[in-house]
Amino acid sequence: MISKVASLENVSKIYGKDNLIVKALDNVSLDIYQGDYLAVMGASGSGKSTAMNILGCLDRPSDGQYKLNGNPVENLSDNDLASLRNQKLGFVFQQFHLLSDATALENVMLPMIYAGIDSKLREKRAKEALNKVGLADRISNKPNQLSGGQQQRVAIARAIINKPALLLADEPTGALDSKTTEDVLDLFDDLHSSGITLVLVTHEDEVASRAKNIAKFKDGKIIELIKK
Repeated sequence: MISKVASLENVSKIYGKDNLIVKALDNVSLDIYQGDYLAVMGASGSGKSTAMNILGCLDRPSDGQYKLNGNPVENLSDNDLASLRNQKLGFVFQQFHLLSDATALENVMLPMIYAGIDSKLREKRAKEALNKVGLADRISNKPNQLSGGQQQRVAIARAIINKPALLLADEPTGALDSKTTEDVLDLFDDLHSSGITLVLVTHEDEVASRAKNIAKFKDGKIIELIKK
């Protein structure tokens, strides 16, 4: 039986108060299973980024429940949520968020430092991850010595280094040209094929078409769930 990695159960998210209330999510339910590749689509203000933030434990529901690996997380302390993000979740963003003074190897090792992993094992695993994304020959380069596509590959290697239960990618190709976008999407295909559970936020149909399932958001609700 395929296990459920993440589950939103009647989740709502409300910002503001009194007459200035904004309902960013409105009673959303969504299940993500081991090995899924889900694209989340919608216009600005549709709720897709809010859903991503809750899935990534970067925000908490106002109502409803979010479970990660079967465990409710919305009532965890900030410190426990930070540990959960480090150990169970991987993040890839449109902007690469690499440390400018650190090498590719050092950037990839960073999450393992927070996880308390031994230095020799950190280096070994980081080299393996950079090799997996095709950057074995760039481990000593700093971000300003890498192209945009190479920087995003470093960010992806960093995101998968702690073997996350769920990899979350928020507009990961938004800052890339069309050729580099194809290369990065090919890499996501490879990661998915290796068993990684992936959720990708995008507004581009061509990017979403790579996913196995598509959730379309509008006005804080899922208006269509396409399963291929």
